[in-house]
Amino acid sequence: MNLEEVLKLADEIVFAKTAQHLDDLQEAVLRGTLQRDKYKQIAKDFDCSESRVREVGSELWRILSEELGEEISKSNFRAAMERSQNSNVLNFAQNVSGSFNICGESKHSLDVPNSHDEETSNSKQTKISYQDLCEMPELGIFYNRIPELDTLTTLILQEHCRLIALTGISGIGKTTLAVQLVQQIKDEFEYVIWCSLETSPTLAEIQDKLIQFFLQSENLDSPATNPKKLPLIKYLQKHRCLVVLDDVHNLFSSGELVGKYKPGYEDYRSFSKQIEKLSHQSCFLLIGWEQPREVTHVKSQNTPIRTLQLTGLDIAGGRKILRDNGLEEIDKWDALIQRYQGNPLWLKSVVTLIQELGGSVTELLPDDTVLLPEDLKDVLQQQCDRLSEIEKQVISLLAKESEPVNLAKLIEKGTMPASDLLNALQSLSRRCLIEQKESFYDLPLVLKQYIKGL
Repeated sequence: MNLEEVLKLADEIVFAKTAQHLDDLQEAVLRGTLQRDKYKQIAKDFDCSESRVREVGSELWRILSEELGEEISKSNFRAAMERSQNSNVLNFAQNVSGSFNICGESKHSLDVPNSHDEETSNSKQTKISYQDLCEMPELGIFYNRIPELDTLTTLILQEHCRLIALTGISGIGKTTLAVQLVQQIKDEFEYVIWCSLETSPTLAEIQDKLIQFFLQSENLDSPATNPKKLPLIKYLQKHRCLVVLDDVHNLFSSGELVGKYKPGYEDYRSFSKQIEKLSHQSCFLLIGWEQPREVTHVKSQNTPIRTLQLTGLDIAGGRKILRDNGLEEIDKWDALIQRYQGNPLWLKSVVTLIQELGGSVTELLPDDTVLLPEDLKDVLQQQCDRLSEIEKQVISLLAKESEPVNLAKLIEKGTMPASDLLNALQSLSRRCLIEQKESFYDLPLVLKQYIKGL
């Protein structure tokens, strides 16, 4: 099949599924894929963002996968089209490729070289992609996080960062952003795995889980050779891997400044250093309320470690949340979004309360009223329970102030040494629990109201 024949077949498949023919951008993505172009080049040629191209590509692969009954990706698109055109080739591919089943879903894709393309048939290697995404949550509604998505994509695919911490207060949308990211860039890696740390696994347990993942795939590739178990770093050096560790805050102690490992978990620190210092081609993405102390907010081009601290949605994103959750539009919408800092979870909680009491309740309340539903209090309590005593003292000081306070006034009002105060402010900032503008500090209105009620 030549390029135009493949595009024609893809158009027919998409039309059968959606009742719509390929639009210009969809065709550009497929055409670029067939020409071995990177998403970045396709975006440049079409004059749009790379993240938009990835989003369109991800949707196309989903539609084609559902219609053809196999996992379709950027790497095996042409081969899949040819298999669908020729049942003999399809049967052959099914017999030789096998599948790597995880949680009952095939995540093993085989890219068969195109024997009709003389220019590439000799140079292109058979590429196998293994993905274990059983513990990855389903993708929820993605609210206007394109800049953050672009940043993460650049850090991973272009700057080749080895360790990235994605942090932010509970409910801000870290996991949703990470799921969208994985869906868009997973085809760039040989191995992709999502691991939840909700049960606080030890480093030995996580390493064993990852090594078993590699061994299973190697057994599929070479069942007769019985591959030898290697140290984890060897697999990361041998293959291009994306490893997501979710809920990383479960590794850290409560009652301490941010990012201190629990007793018995300190070896995660040396492992992070190994990931940073040793040469390899893989990336670890850490998601959580807190970040390890060895992962700083200071941006340096001399280290392959980065941090992205997620803040609230803008007004447009906040309005979409209110609208999607059934709140009738009112004059106070924008003020409501700002009061709750564009936090998706906080906004959804407040919308539920307003709806259950009758939407007109907001018209009867003073403009500066901060509603605190019980489920929102529970979320805030979880975060505050993790604070050290000195952090609790500092937020109590800030909660009493009606205006942002500068550092000099905090030192004057506080009862702790200045060095302890500075450490507490740094820790609270890393937890995203305080706001800082130049040398002035303040608490978000929601947290301030909660602390006053304790």
